[in-house]
This record gives sequence, structure tokens and C-alpha cells, in this order.
Amino acid sequence: MNILIIGGGGFLGQKLAHRLEAAGQLRNSEITGLTLADITAPGAVAAPFAVKTIACDITDPAAVSGLLTARFDTIFLLAAVVSSHAEAEFEVGMQVNLHGVLNVLEAARLTETVPVLVFTSSLAVFGGEVPDPIRDWTIPNPQTSYGTQKAIGELLVNDYSRRGFVDGRALRLPTISVRPGRPNRAASSFMSSIIREPLNGEEAVCPVDPDFAHYYLSPRMCVQNLIRGAEVAAADLGQNRTMTMPGRTLTIRQMIDAMTAVAGPNAAQLIRFEDNPAIRNIVTGWRFAYDPAKALALGLQADNSFEDNVRYYLEDDRPA
Repeated sequence: MNILIIGGGGFLGQKLAHRLEAAGQLRNSEITGLTLADITAPGAVAAPFAVKTIACDITDPAAVSGLLTARFDTIFLLAAVVSSHAEAEFEVGMQVNLHGVLNVLEAARLTETVPVLVFTSSLAVFGGEVPDPIRDWTIPNPQTSYGTQKAIGELLVNDYSRRGFVDGRALRLPTISVRPGRPNRAASSFMSSIIREPLNGEEAVCPVDPDFAHYYLSPRMCVQNLIRGAEVAAADLGQNRTMTMPGRTLTIRQMIDAMTAVAGPNAAQLIRFEDNPAIRNIVTGWRFAYDPAKALALGLQADNSFEDNVRYYLEDDRPA
């Protein structure tokens, strides 16, 4: 089993690489090779099988074609320009999130094999005037450029799978919290920073009110679901290769209460509420009521509680 992670330098790519290293197998086959690709060469992972790291710009068709000259049985396509960045810089978002995805699919189509391809999409494909809860068959109606680019990616994965070019599956990720590291340009970045920074003894700013509700999943469970998504048999996916990952709907207040239950009251005192219209205008257009029936039936899982999300950060990612 030879595996490629595109976006292997990101926090999910690195976590996925470490999980695969620990498992040593995927789809009941021993892993013999792992390649991590990103815009700059990712950090290496120590493993009992061969691990390669490579710099690859997915907006360059020649670079992607060169990358896929190796035979890969499974491709995880995680690379993306995040929501606020794609909204602020339209051309960059289109180049990476649309043309970059198409470049990967085209290069995979021209290989001699039919790789399993796991594409990370987003709940940002939904929006507008549709009833709650959002179900697997709800028509996407994105209200951001990022959501539009992800929705197009989903359709491409479906069609390339229908044609037999790849064995694709597109997984719509909930907001992943608590993310390690520092804030990025995602509009949802604060949904991690208001937990992560206080747990690290730092102040954090929340740009929405405490009753703002959203749909969450921990990094640990997200990686588990990415692997499960790669393992699902093609016959079980049906004619629509897209599904929403399971998550939990919580308000900001409930997230903070969960942090307090795990870590005590001091951390919550480091959170300051300060309205940010630019962020608020993006995130308040997102939906928070989902029925991920297909993913649950296929064995993907949500966290048991947001207390678990907090514990996983403390166990896996908080700086020593």
C-alpha cells in the first residue's frame, strides 16, 4: 500500500501521517510507502516503511503530474486555501481550491491505476434558504467563494469516480476544534483559539456572541474519520460520493463550559468578547444543524462530548 498525502505539511496531514505510521496498514494492506507533499516540503515522519517528503505546488499541472508518476493506491487530498483567505484573495482561492483539485484529478486520471482518493470538503458548501437540519441530499448553496470552490470539487470527485478515473469520496469537515498551533486565516479560526490560547495561559478574542452555535469535531476524530473514509468499500458509497462527517452542535458558551469542566475556571477568564463584523458576516451565514446519516451508517463517528475535544488537545497538542 503506497499512500500520498497532499497537504502533508498541515496539522491534519501531519496527524494523519503519524496515525498511519502507528497503524502500519490501511484497508487490510501493509503500508509500504508514504509520501507527504505540500507547497513546501513537509516535516518527515519516522516510520518502519519508506517516507518521502516533497514540495509540490498543486496549481502547477506539471508538478502534480510529476508527483503522480509514482503509483499510489490511496491519495488524501487535504490541501486548500482556507475560508477568509479565499474570500479576501479570490484568484488565490480559485487557483488552489478549484484548479489545484482539478490538476490532481487529471493527473490521477492519466495514471495506470484507479487510486482511492479522499477529498476534504467543507460545510461551507451549504447556506441560503434551506430547512434545518441539513441532510445528505440537501442541495449545496454556498454563500462564500471558498464554499463554491469546495462544492465544485465535490462534483468533480463524483464525476471522476463515475467515469472510473478515481475511487473518490468527499468528506465535508465540521469545524475542527481544538486545532493546535497558531491562528490561521480561516474565518472559524477563533473557534479553536478561544479554547487553545486560554489553556496555554494566553488571552483570546471571540468575535461572536456566546450563543453563536456551530458544528464541531476534534482533530483526533477527524483523522480517524479520514482513515475510515478511505476504507469504505466503493459499493457502499452509492451514486453520491459525498457525505458530511459526524460532529456535535454547540454554542460558544457550551464550549467554554466544557473547557471549565476539564481545566477549571481560570482559563475562561482569559476570553474577551469583541465584535468583528468581517468574521461575523462570514460565519453567521454558516449552518449548524446537520444529520450525517450516511457517514454514521458507514462507520464514521463524532466525539462523545466537547470535554473530550479539550482533553484531546491537552493530551496531544498543548506545548509542554
